[in-house]
Amino acid sequence: MVWGRLADSPRFGRKTVLMIGLAGTSFGFSQSFWQALFFRSLGGATNGNVGVLRTMISEIIREKKYQSRAFLILPMTFNIGVIIGPILGGILSDPAHSYPTAFGNNAFFLRFPYALPNLLSAFILFSALLGVWLGLEETLDSRRDKRDLGIELRRKVFSLFRRSSDSVAYTPLATHSRNVSDASTVSVELESVTPVVPAEGESSTAADQATNKSKKSRTRYTQRLPFRRLFTRNVSLTLLAQSIFAFHMGSFNSLWFVFLSTPVYDPAQAPAPGSAAAKAAHYLTQKLPFVFTGGIGMPPREVGLAMAILGCIGILMQILLYPTVSARLGVVRSWRIFLCCFPVTYFAVPFLSLVPSLSPPPHAKDGAGIWIAISLLLLCHVTGRTFALPAQTILVNNCTPHPSVLGTLHGLAQSTSSLARTVGPVLSGYLYGLGLKHGLVGAVFWGLSSVAIIGFIASLFVHEGDGHEIWLEGDAEDEA
Repeated sequence: MVWGRLADSPRFGRKTVLMIGLAGTSFGFSQSFWQALFFRSLGGATNGNVGVLRTMISEIIREKKYQSRAFLILPMTFNIGVIIGPILGGILSDPAHSYPTAFGNNAFFLRFPYALPNLLSAFILFSALLGVWLGLEETLDSRRDKRDLGIELRRKVFSLFRRSSDSVAYTPLATHSRNVSDASTVSVELESVTPVVPAEGESSTAADQATNKSKKSRTRYTQRLPFRRLFTRNVSLTLLAQSIFAFHMGSFNSLWFVFLSTPVYDPAQAPAPGSAAAKAAHYLTQKLPFVFTGGIGMPPREVGLAMAILGCIGILMQILLYPTVSARLGVVRSWRIFLCCFPVTYFAVPFLSLVPSLSPPPHAKDGAGIWIAISLLLLCHVTGRTFALPAQTILVNNCTPHPSVLGTLHGLAQSTSSLARTVGPVLSGYLYGLGLKHGLVGAVFWGLSSVAIIGFIASLFVHEGDGHEIWLEGDAEDEA
């Protein structure tokens, strides 16, 4: 939330906060747990980039009909990183033992076995930092007239590789940036608005209104909305719905692999009903359909491939399916409909331990049946996540009461989501262990299903705002 507030400040702006976040995440060379904890905390404390990036996307894409496609960029690239990142980490980790021919005698990699993937990450972050400094234009309205050294340097470097003035070349039109270093550069703004010709029986006033609607308006503001006025009813309800969403999503992501690796229930090893061992463990006799225990006993490496494949399916759905469905149903309606996928998924997950297997307990479940069941449940979950996550971001963006606090609101939303994702796994992990102890493995998942239902009920009270519900003195609409 602090970085969102600074991103709204004319002293910092969006671009500076992004560069600070990228630089802060690049540091870290640890040999102990406390060093790793310090640098991890430093990266988290200096990084508010997700909220700032969402703010910049909304300021670049001002027309609502294109927002559904624009806000897909972040989750799509995040899914790509989640798929590729662990693969690179596994390939590059401990190169001295993984590739003894090339790195077997390297003292550096023997001392720092996880240095190579982290050095690659630092290089990627530094490249992103350099790209932001040289190529990204500031979107904060109060800093657009300020000088940008990175943009000026980029233009000077590119000018060295341009053709001579005698050759024929295209000259790009000026963008909204005013960071022009060359005084001889002429900024040309073309306004192309198709004239509306009045039809027979239609007044010229109606034609003028249609022309005005075809123009893209941009809000100009000179004052910042006080922080105490930020929490309107719609903002509060939208943040509540997002926190509930982040709570059950984070909890499920942490429980999923634990459930898959939990040993399969073996009746031969269960204590006899009414025995001292059963009473000491508070163990309940299996009594279907709800009183049962055990997991799938599957090693994580066997599930990684299925998760990667479904991640790819999620990316394809985000690109090909979401914009069409969202445009047809609308952001709020599609959000509410696909929030219903989560209660169904969470309720059905524990019943995977009852799917018949080819191998008897205590071996891991195998066969086509368990894989089909896992794939169907994950497909339902990925479908809900694909449609709910971008819609949630759009709703947070549009519920902003004033454009001057857009970065602050995105930072606040990211902070509340992070808090929910922190509390959720801790609480659900404790309840999962408690359920295993009492022979009731499904209790925590059914609790998450109830939380997801509450999140759906909260969504019924949320409406899509216009990003400027509160008007201050000096606010105006400029025709672009």
